[in-house]
Amino acid sequence: MKKAASAIYWDASAILSALFRDEHSDKALKAASNQGAVHVLSSLAWSETQAVIARIEREPRFAAKRLAAVREALSGGPWRYLSVHPDLSAFSELARKWPLRGADLWHLATAKALQLEFPDVVMLSFDARLSEAARGEGLSTCFRKGILDAPPRRP
Repeated sequence: MKKAASAIYWDASAILSALFRDEHSDKALKAASNQGAVHVLSSLAWSETQAVIARIEREPRFAAKRLAAVREALSGGPWRYLSVHPDLSAFSELARKWPLRGADLWHLATAKALQLEFPDVVMLSFDARLSEAARGEGLSTCFRKGILDAPPRRP
């Protein structure tokens, strides 16, 4: 029997898949149902998610009632905000090793910092590069831990 993760770090791709139906929604919702874990989000994941919701809100085809339900689900979801501040030296080291965009580099450094408190932290991301870098840094991903079925596809 596999040991459940004590913490799952969610990036914005995973949060958005839990809130909006897409190809990863079933996997995100399955991870969200893991009641034995602390579901962690950072201020970056929160702000990225809020930016996407606001962008959708500006599109006239999306119903205001639906967006209100999405905002409620975000606030009432399993996620807990933790103020994590990665060490600045981690950024330059990780940037040299992994070809990540700035926000993804921040998510990786944050998950590595969380690993100090939660040694078995799992990173939940549907970004293939970020997941690959996380595994390369010794972090578990949902795919390695068996929480979900298959790794994300590369864009």
